[in-house]
Amino acid sequence: MIEVPQGATPFPRGTLIAAVLLVAVVSGCASSGGSQTQASADATPSTTAGGEVSPTTQKEPDRIVVQHILIGAQGLVPGKNITRSLEEAKTLAYQLLERARAGEDFDELVRANTDDAFPGRYGMANRGVTPSGPSEYGRGNMVPAFGNVGFTLAVGDVGIADYDAQSSPYGYHVIKRVQ
Repeated sequence: MIEVPQGATPFPRGTLIAAVLLVAVVSGCASSGGSQTQASADATPSTTAGGEVSPTTQKEPDRIVVQHILIGAQGLVPGKNITRSLEEAKTLAYQLLERARAGEDFDELVRANTDDAFPGRYGMANRGVTPSGPSEYGRGNMVPAFGNVGFTLAVGDVGIADYDAQSSPYGYHVIKRVQ
């Protein structure tokens, strides 16, 4: 054990707090299966009154409502006869993302472009939160990318979930958080 004179601290000002927070973050990662991605996605720096930067954690909301445009490619969406290639799907999805971010009416973008059913609105309960009824899905009951993007958005913001065979197997999702 290190002996420290009474009234002194073995760490420079603020280092002890940072070390404790680092241990807390690392411990949280270990208890949740070692996922560093989730911890880093939730951590944002903040500035203390003394001007020091310290990490804080932003909790994801318990519930959200999103609206999305699904842009599928040939063979990705069961029951749909989609002829576009994966590259064409990506190009279209990113064009729609830019149009939505520029303020174009999202309902109209959904109506004209989605490979899902209009209006493409889904309520989701986050991990550990019981869905409130039949119109709300548990986050684990949706493709992972859908919730991974949706729960990071502020109300009114638009994001995209790229095609991935495991986390977004139906194609690209242009997602707007509406609640």
